[in-house]
Amino acid sequence: MSVKTIVMLLAGGEGRRLFPLTMDRTKPAVPWGGRYRIIDIVLSNFVNSGFTRINVLTQFKADSLIKHISRGWQLESKFGRYIDIIPAQMRVSRDWYKGSADAIYQNLNIINDESPEHVFVFGADHIYKMEISQFLNYHRRKRADLTISALPVPIEEAKRFGVIEVDKDMRVIGFEEKPENPKPMPGNPDFALVSMGNYIFKADVLVDVVKRDAEKENSEHDFGKNVIPSMYNDYKVFVYDFRKNRVPGITKKEIGYWVDIGTIDSYWKASMDLVSVSPIFNLYNKKWPIYSYNQDAPPAKFVFANEKKKRVGVATDSIIAEGCIISGGRVNKSILFSNVRINSYSNVDNCILFNNVNVGRHCKLKNVLCDKDVNIPPHTVIGYNLEEDKKRFKVTEEGIVVIPKGYKFD
Repeated sequence: MSVKTIVMLLAGGEGRRLFPLTMDRTKPAVPWGGRYRIIDIVLSNFVNSGFTRINVLTQFKADSLIKHISRGWQLESKFGRYIDIIPAQMRVSRDWYKGSADAIYQNLNIINDESPEHVFVFGADHIYKMEISQFLNYHRRKRADLTISALPVPIEEAKRFGVIEVDKDMRVIGFEEKPENPKPMPGNPDFALVSMGNYIFKADVLVDVVKRDAEKENSEHDFGKNVIPSMYNDYKVFVYDFRKNRVPGITKKEIGYWVDIGTIDSYWKASMDLVSVSPIFNLYNKKWPIYSYNQDAPPAKFVFANEKKKRVGVATDSIIAEGCIISGGRVNKSILFSNVRINSYSNVDNCILFNNVNVGRHCKLKNVLCDKDVNIPPHTVIGYNLEEDKKRFKVTEEGIVVIPKGYKFD
């Protein structure tokens, strides 16, 4: 792009509602889709769109995220391409980031050093595809000070987001963060227009508004709660309709697909879409690849075909990553990350198993989300008696049993 831009990627989320998946890692570092981390989605969107001056702002439990990016996302800085990891540094105070706007305020030195015309401020924990140059072109055509990417969601779900009111020109005339009673879209009472948490600012405007916000003692220093509500009366703030974005090779039903995987159940639903016959989010679009870092591992292997003894290594409607061995067990509608082993006579149904999980013989697992480095003993049954499962594990409202990282069975 001829216009100079930089990316400020907010990747410090604690992800409390995803616990225990966030017990030892920040939310953007949570594994997803069999071989990725959540942050790989937004990084791939930027790289595929041609924006390669990216700053990743980290904070909570950032070790695994830092290792993932430093090992798998090295761009050629010689040509102005980089992905820099920016840990919380307490440059302007002795406080950690107080909110999303404060994270930018504490790193204004990056913006000042780069002198961009426009700044992308994006979250790092959503699942979607966006050709971001289309977003920028719209922002520039509107001569906007701030443009917010948004889409309609059912009114009953809108209270989890920032709800936007617009006029006929898509200029923002109202904004409320996580309202108890979301205002519906004009002419469509069943839907509300919500922010995706992805913004493009004119650089000088961004610097000005976060500086002024930092001076307010009663502010939570958050873009949705404080900065945007203070802007739309005095600045040109517009909405970009995400449904109009077109990624190369995108399928019709994938248009407008965006998921905030803030809970275990929303994470589960988005993941299970991937193993459907025709998933909404397509991992196999060669025109829009999802990049990541993965350690070398051998191909997945399926062994034993003894039908008489019911010792068959088979997987149906599933994603099986490299290094997995399905050794005489059955896997159905599941996602297995790398180096998972399913031993003989076991049945794994509707499960997500992270790296290095070993399932012993004669196990029965259903609706189980198991974090990495867990050895499940032979004859273990999980997911068939939720009252019993609750005595040992977290069980979600939708009945998903979550086994934490490194769990030791008795």
